[in-house]
Amino acid sequence: MLRHDAAIVPQEAARAARSDARRRQILGAAVPLMERSGSPAVSMQAIADEAGVSVGLIYRYFASKQELVQAVTEGVLDEMRRLLAEALEPEQDPVRQIAGAFAAYCTVIREHRQAVMLTYREANTLGEAGRGVVKDLEIRTVEPLRSAVDAAVEQGLLRPIDAGIFSYDLLTVAHSWALKHWYFAPRMTFEEFLRGQTALLLSTAILPEHRDRYTDLLGDLV
Repeated sequence: MLRHDAAIVPQEAARAARSDARRRQILGAAVPLMERSGSPAVSMQAIADEAGVSVGLIYRYFASKQELVQAVTEGVLDEMRRLLAEALEPEQDPVRQIAGAFAAYCTVIREHRQAVMLTYREANTLGEAGRGVVKDLEIRTVEPLRSAVDAAVEQGLLRPIDAGIFSYDLLTVAHSWALKHWYFAPRMTFEEFLRGQTALLLSTAILPEHRDRYTDLLGDLV
């Protein structure tokens, strides 16, 4: 019996891996199509053709285009949470935690720019329950950053700013790489955007007596 159970585990893992790969394949095909034309103009058949699968297979994973959009949005937020957890080292200076978290946000936006644009365009197509799920995920995603801001204020490194406002300012600026890509991309590299925005945002918050500790982050704005 134990040997039989042991054989089932890798089989289930293989099935789960195939299922995840199929979902990514379908979403990877759907995102550029819906981002260009809007979800109402894109048929499930068009997505199937782009993904190289049958329509029936898509419906095994997603009951509707609304579910596809929901999955795209949740996928971006899950990726942010994953990178944020890696960026926020518990023993690190909280100001450097903030900078690392902002870099993680921007990196996800860069890597999933079309998906981010789609989530903005299609947010109203999600039902009330779907929007509630997305809002809860976003709040949980931002919470570690908010805690780092609170810690930096408590340690006297930052001005007494509102942690919620500053955290969402950081997230909004990160999104601007997608929302205003037409402006930024021809004028600067992603690395220049990240350095410049990090310096600008932190320079408004770090107390003057601590600026010398963060010359690598503030650049010319020390």
